[in-house]
Amino acid sequence: MELVKKARIQSIDLLRGIIMVIMALDHCREYFHASAGIQDPLDLATTTPTLFFTRWITHLCAPIFVFLSGVSAWLQSGRKTTRELSSFLITRGLWLIFVDLFFITFATTANLYFSTFVIQTLWAIGISMAVLGLMIWLPYYAILATGLLIVVGHNALDIAELNHSGSFPAWWMLLHKHGNVPLWEGHNLLVFYPFLPWTGLMLLGYCAGRIFTNYEGKQRRNILLSIGLNLLLFFAAVRFTNIYGDPLHWSVQKDGLYTFLSFMNVQKYPPSLMYMAATIGIGFIFLALVKNAGSGLSKIFIVYGRVPMFYYVVHFYLLSIINTTLFFVRGHSFAEGMTGIPGTPWKFLVAGEGFNLAMVYVIWISLVTALYPLCRWYDKYKSSHPEKKWLSYL
Repeated sequence: MELVKKARIQSIDLLRGIIMVIMALDHCREYFHASAGIQDPLDLATTTPTLFFTRWITHLCAPIFVFLSGVSAWLQSGRKTTRELSSFLITRGLWLIFVDLFFITFATTANLYFSTFVIQTLWAIGISMAVLGLMIWLPYYAILATGLLIVVGHNALDIAELNHSGSFPAWWMLLHKHGNVPLWEGHNLLVFYPFLPWTGLMLLGYCAGRIFTNYEGKQRRNILLSIGLNLLLFFAAVRFTNIYGDPLHWSVQKDGLYTFLSFMNVQKYPPSLMYMAATIGIGFIFLALVKNAGSGLSKIFIVYGRVPMFYYVVHFYLLSIINTTLFFVRGHSFAEGMTGIPGTPWKFLVAGEGFNLAMVYVIWISLVTALYPLCRWYDKYKSSHPEKKWLSYL
């Protein structure tokens, strides 16, 4: 396999940092917006364009992060043997699943009894890493073909789901269906991120890593831009047909703006072909067009992008602490907190109780700003201690 330069590619860290910052906006909205828990921000019957956009822009985060995780795995292949990289991807993937099941579940649900285990982003990344760790022994084009088959073809499973009666088996829920899986009495598993399409996306990210090792400068930018534009054209053409690629069909609405919102309202759980084409297309175009990753603002985003795992875990715990504090300040009791929003695993939340959207943005900016010195410290610590291999798992 080709050797690659050890220097980090700043544009990748920059893009990863930007999406980490955007991600926090969605989580702030879920915790602190007055409509959280009672209104779907993508429901065209009740949403506003601003609320819709606030939710939609965060669609970029998970797919681009998963894709870049695949790219990073390819870049690591230049400084690790296949055996070393395979072992790292499998063990780190299993570690991410553990973190999601326990640390992130506790941070997001605030449930002391773990009556619901929630598997979200880290689970999807973790199991996809483990699968990639097994597949890197295969030829490049076998990995590419598998990724394409999954990403392009997985929406055919929607047909099987529509024709299915009764409950789905646990393995199918983990594979392709969002929802609850019963575990034992009083406990269940909430599958937010069925892993199949995410795994396909990571495999494609791994294969796309070759663009960053085999091409440089203008040639690389042209390739990235061409792929990005073609993905968006593909999205527009296939989405227009309403035949395949997304179970959420668009329709003509009360005006042109809302018709556009309907067109862009694609499925995330699990991510549809249209969802991935639109978001990854934007990611490719960004990587092609960014020219100054050395500006002051870029350097700030790069700090977040260099320590995404640390940022992800810490930001959830800060959000949980702020939310729980506000819950008690409003006069609620611990018993009310453990009741939470009925029918959901979220504790210390009351549906409809929160702030307007402008205040959510203020909280978001404040949170991200507060995280910067922590992330900068951790980035410096991690960079200055390369001998501590366990830091690569964080």
